[in-house]
Amino acid sequence: MVEIKTDAALEAMREAGRVVARALTAARDAAGVGVSLRELDEAARAVLAEAGARSPFLGYRPSFAPTPFPAVACVSVNDAIVHGVPDGYRLRDGDLVSVDCGAELDGWTGDAAVSFIVGTPRPADLELVKATREALDAGIAAATAGNRIGDISHAVGAVAEAARCGMPRDFGGHGIGRRMHEDPHVPNRGRPGRGFPLRHGLVLAIEPMLMAGGSDAYRTDTDGWTLRTADGSRAAHIEHTVAVTDEGPRVLTLP
Repeated sequence: MVEIKTDAALEAMREAGRVVARALTAARDAAGVGVSLRELDEAARAVLAEAGARSPFLGYRPSFAPTPFPAVACVSVNDAIVHGVPDGYRLRDGDLVSVDCGAELDGWTGDAAVSFIVGTPRPADLELVKATREALDAGIAAATAGNRIGDISHAVGAVAEAARCGMPRDFGGHGIGRRMHEDPHVPNRGRPGRGFPLRHGLVLAIEPMLMAGGSDAYRTDTDGWTLRTADGSRAAHIEHTVAVTDEGPRVLTLP
């Protein structure tokens, strides 16, 4: 069931979104050559603790997962697309890192992700991150009252297609509110004018995941969580929690 949020709920979700933004900033600031993925998670965890927020990631176990997720942030490196488990891997010069984090505060949830490069960037990685950000921006611009979910999906997919990037077809954005994952599903490809109608108070996590190799194929690591590109190409993932309002899209996970 799709829940339409009140204006008071949107304000509460904005507070949760600010915590997410601070956690992502802390993780990114902590990143550097020689820093472990676990240390990025610890940086995000400290922000949540200071804010009195709960992590919707920690202990989360969807039907596909063999074990509960063990961290407050997903940290995916290079060919990892999403759901990377932060471990003792130490970052190297040129690594492409995606960090996805959520926060639940006073019963409301925010969810966002960033992608960045550690040290010396490869030009191709800069282009991949740029295309992913443009896909997100296009999806946000389409999140207007009177449009439909398919308009968001089409906008995201058109940017990915123009950049000749693949995207994992089984994964996309989602409704969000009292829980991290709510209806409706927000595919990263779709036909304009189709799907659930957008109206004031609908809140969505929009999250393009672009794969540089152009293929949509992916595989799951033995940890049962981490998704990797099947061809070994690099991937980027950028996400915001966005409210549809009569005044236009409102991004709730900005700093």
